[in-house]
Amino acid sequence: MSILEEREASRSPLIRAAESAAHPDLPAPVAHTDAELAALIGLLRLPKARIETVAIGHSRDPASRSSAEAFAAAWTARGGTILATVHWPETAASWLRPANRLTAELPGAWVMAAAPLGFAQLARRLRHSTGWDPARTYAFGSLGDSRMPALAGPGTLDGLRGASADGATWDVRRGWVTWYPPVNSALRSNG
Repeated sequence: MSILEEREASRSPLIRAAESAAHPDLPAPVAHTDAELAALIGLLRLPKARIETVAIGHSRDPASRSSAEAFAAAWTARGGTILATVHWPETAASWLRPANRLTAELPGAWVMAAAPLGFAQLARRLRHSTGWDPARTYAFGSLGDSRMPALAGPGTLDGLRGASADGATWDVRRGWVTWYPPVNSALRSNG
């Protein structure tokens, strides 16, 4: 390994102040909607997914906490199992503790309800220090912001998917957030 590669490998995954300052207007999480929760559950229940266990992560703001609690209630009511529920502050020294708690057991999926900046920090730590896979991670609408992939860093969020307040879904691929219309809207327009 070259000296440059060693430096890169040991570099902290934390977002620098200049990087976060470039995104001062990221939206705060808002209360989830029934359509958002239903769409999120729908993503996890797709036939090929076969997901039964989840670990839930959330910011400490009231909207994220409420969304995480609503998801937990809906998931367990459908017979799903929650392996862990982990919360974190918007700022932390290293993010290693919540990252390790989220990945201590290997769930079928991770579900996130969070403020964008805090989640971007956590996602960097998850990718740098654990076996977390963004392609097995589902999120509420606050994380579907088009600036999230750049803030989290190249490849950090590829595969992440989620739902928005109107029941639309989205995913992150190659640094881009792509939105899909709500299933009910597509059904109405076809029938």
